[in-house]
Amino acid sequence: MAAERATRQRIEARLDELVAENRFTIAVVFPLVGAALLLASAAGLVGPPLRYNPYLILFGTAVMRLPLVAGIAPLFDRRAAIATGLLVAYSFGIELIGVLTGWPYGDFSYTIELGPMLFGAVPLGLPVFFLPLVFNSYLLCQLVLGDLARRRAVRLVAVICTVLLVDVVLDPGAVAIGFWSYSGGVFYGVPVSNYVGWVLSATVTVFLLDYGFDRARLLDRLENCDFMLDDLVSFVVLWGSINAVFGNWVPVGVALVLAGGLVKIDRFDVAGLGSGEPGSTEG
Repeated sequence: MAAERATRQRIEARLDELVAENRFTIAVVFPLVGAALLLASAAGLVGPPLRYNPYLILFGTAVMRLPLVAGIAPLFDRRAAIATGLLVAYSFGIELIGVLTGWPYGDFSYTIELGPMLFGAVPLGLPVFFLPLVFNSYLLCQLVLGDLARRRAVRLVAVICTVLLVDVVLDPGAVAIGFWSYSGGVFYGVPVSNYVGWVLSATVTVFLLDYGFDRARLLDRLENCDFMLDDLVSFVVLWGSINAVFGNWVPVGVALVLAGGLVKIDRFDVAGLGSGEPGSTEG
């Protein structure tokens, strides 16, 4: 047991070092290159194998998720595994229901295959896209709210609002770039029902993550791991850029609000991201 613990700690320390030494590449370069390639795909400027290559998309997304993975790795125990497993199951279940019935997100379908598809309807890589959206919102609220986040009602409202802000940026960009489409929608092609669906998903997330992660340990890791929210930086860069190119100015404005929040809590420091210094990764 002691040997296994030591091995795990070495792996976690190496992952911390890898992410910390490559923060700018992961958080800024990868999303900018990804945005350029997706925009070129949408405009028909590139053909196979680069155009909407699902494995390139999955690879780039996985790289941008590394800060979040490294950040929560030391906190991952049996309860965290159960909570995450249930959240993965929920993500597949609610997405399948959504594609097949139109509830709760509205009538939509994937217009390109994002890798292998479950039942020909939902990407098997869905958790790589879904979990970080809700995880990052939960973590950001914990960090910003401080002692106020001790109350579950406050956490719940804050996470719901943050998830909605994130999806206000994501969905219009994804529709514009051709990832998926709705049968109709009043907000850049996205129906209001989609956001009602995300209220449900955010609520499920709060209860599962509250169960799975000890708040004191989570806060300690957040405060001492500078890169833990870098995945949200990547999100702002990637989808903010895509929305800007398509002239989706409300989503761009919301992306800037999210960026402003990250700047305020010293998590969107481009100079720091590019310094190459490992930074603080205690925890």
